[in-house]
Amino acid sequence: MTSFTGSPYLIKGGIVLVDPQTSAIQKVIALQYNPDTLTRTMQVHGTGGEGNSRSEALRLTGPPTENIKLEAEIDGTDQLEAADKLTSKVGIQPQLAALEMMIYPTSGHLIANNNMAKVGTIEIAPMESSLALFIWNANRIIPVRITEFSITEEAFDVNLNPIRAKVSLGMRVLNVDDLGFNNKGGNLYMSYQQNKESLAAMFISGSLSKLGIKAIV
Repeated sequence: MTSFTGSPYLIKGGIVLVDPQTSAIQKVIALQYNPDTLTRTMQVHGTGGEGNSRSEALRLTGPPTENIKLEAEIDGTDQLEAADKLTSKVGIQPQLAALEMMIYPTSGHLIANNNMAKVGTIEIAPMESSLALFIWNANRIIPVRITEFSITEEAFDVNLNPIRAKVSLGMRVLNVDDLGFNNKGGNLYMSYQQNKESLAAMFISGSLSKLGIKAIV
């Protein structure tokens, strides 16, 4: 008798929060279900453009600005059927709150800023958030900043705790122009780009005949 089901182990996409100073892992947020689609858009950074000299037309000034969008589902139905105590008490609010707190300063920081303002502190430094890493397989470990966030709660228990929701996330990839080369996030970005270069090198180039031409003259 074997327990083999024939189904491959399915890895999860998700977000890891790390301390920007020590690189210590603070929290791992695995997506309950992998999204069916992932949208990535890139804006080229180059010097070519109207009014520039012809010698600048093909020059790149840095990595493109890359944005990622996805929609994730969170469903507590299975946990409720298994009589999970936490889900029965508060629904999926812990999962939602863990994601939401990525874009909130801590209450302690807000209180400290308020106290400093009361005693006349002129300059109050904004709080530095955790470094968020969007992970979508081993080749895509990407430092990101959350730029868009929306939650659609779709079902509730008798106490109006959400038990099913869709979360839409928009993220901007932070590259070495944003973080520098001596930063943990900058190092991870460079690994991400170098992985792209390695994958591109695996591509087998076609022939001009496939395009219906014999030569470019």
